[in-house]
Amino acid sequence: MKLNDLRDNAGARKARIRVGRGIGSGKGKTGGRGVKGQTSRTGVSINGFEGGQMPLHRRLPKRGFTNIFREEYAVVNLGMVQKAIDAGKLDVSQTIDAAALEVAGVVGKGKKAGVRLLGKGEITAKVTFSLAGASKSAIEAVEKAGGSVTLPAAAAEAAE
Repeated sequence: MKLNDLRDNAGARKARIRVGRGIGSGKGKTGGRGVKGQTSRTGVSINGFEGGQMPLHRRLPKRGFTNIFREEYAVVNLGMVQKAIDAGKLDVSQTIDAAALEVAGVVGKGKKAGVRLLGKGEITAKVTFSLAGASKSAIEAVEKAGGSVTLPAAAAEAAE
């Protein structure tokens, strides 16, 4: 076998059908679009059109709404914080806040309303947190380890 003898397997490469190239080609004249009418023309998009019948997306009832005042928080689990402490990315002697978590790479850089601490995982270090929110289980776990969590006044009321 020589390099100039190399070929694809028979049928491995299929030539595309050239539409509208004469009646003899089998795909000429109307080019597979049928005859006349809206769909034979170019630039037609009638998704969801059901021949004049009320389309499904208009027959079904509307439901819910989007709250424009909703605040999204970046979430951090206790296990992730403990990992960062063990790796030396977070300083236990300092208060851990959103900025410290971002620098440590625990929280991604993004436009969020703050960081919320959740109770998944274990924490053994005595740490002081100052965050936008925390779950009850997270607060209990941090206090059990000898640390403390301070929240803004509104978040503290919601946690209770």
